Amino acid sequence: EVQLVESGGGLVQAWGSLRLSCVVTGFTFDDYAMGWFRQAPGQEREGVSCASIGENITYYADTVKGRFTVSGDSAKNILYLHMSSLKPEDTAVYYCAAGYGLFVAPGHVGLNGVKHWGQGTQVTVSS
Repeated sequence: EVQLVESGGGLVQAWGSLRLSCVVTGFTFDDYAMGWFRQAPGQEREGVSCASIGENITYYADTVKGRFTVSGDSAKNILYLHMSSLKPEDTAVYYCAAGYGLFVAPGHVGLNGVKHWGQGTQVTVSS
């Protein structure tokens, strides 16, 4: 059974750091486009960072570029999102996802043909 399980969220003060993890079972993520998304209350879900780990290709939304880093452990099938210099506007539920390809537009990232979503993990940044 395919599963994506996020963890690592929590409460942190502005300028703090967190690392999110997405444990993938049921498929090898090197064969797919992977991504991190977030959704704040009352707002649209937006792409944060998307990547082809097996091809060493990564993209970031302008809102997080220079502060967030996506990486993966192919042997363990775990996708990571390292977040630093956190801001209150980063507060959201963060989701990992798997799809067929990467989508990139000026300042924005996403996935084509999303197949699977994780359950999400809450990140709250206090001012």
